[in-house]
Amino acid sequence: MSDFPVVRYPGSPDDAPGTALQNAGEMASPRGPRGGVGPGEVGNFIVTGHRLSGTAPLRYSPSLRRGDRISVRSGDTVFVYEVRRTRWTSFREPASLRAQRAEVPGRPGETATRAMITLSTCATLEDHAVGNYWSDEFDNPEHRIDKIGVLVATRPA
Repeated sequence: MSDFPVVRYPGSPDDAPGTALQNAGEMASPRGPRGGVGPGEVGNFIVTGHRLSGTAPLRYSPSLRRGDRISVRSGDTVFVYEVRRTRWTSFREPASLRAQRAEVPGRPGETATRAMITLSTCATLEDHAVGNYWSDEFDNPEHRIDKIGVLVATRPA
């Protein structure tokens, strides 16, 4: 995947405005108290995008493995994150949603000390494979696959 726009907006992951951005083919980055921070900032930089529809910018993100790199260009800087782990988020569990948007991804209540990224996309294929066809009011499936990474380098764009 490369060169997909990421649009920031005030909100939380996969809310109505974020879903509208994703449906238009862009990736969404919620900011603020229920969202995250910007690229390179200490805390959780959350990016959500479609895997199976539209431009499908995150089509291959579930295959990312520990040690793989994610590059994000913002202005004249490229931020390079290294994937450290995978977590699953459930839209049906408020605690799971809090963990996704926590300052330290997956660890609500902890204070961030470094820049991190949560790259999140739907687990529709995986949910359907086990007979789970639940979806929310925005047509999001129950689960999201989140790739969690840490900032390991910056360089000029």
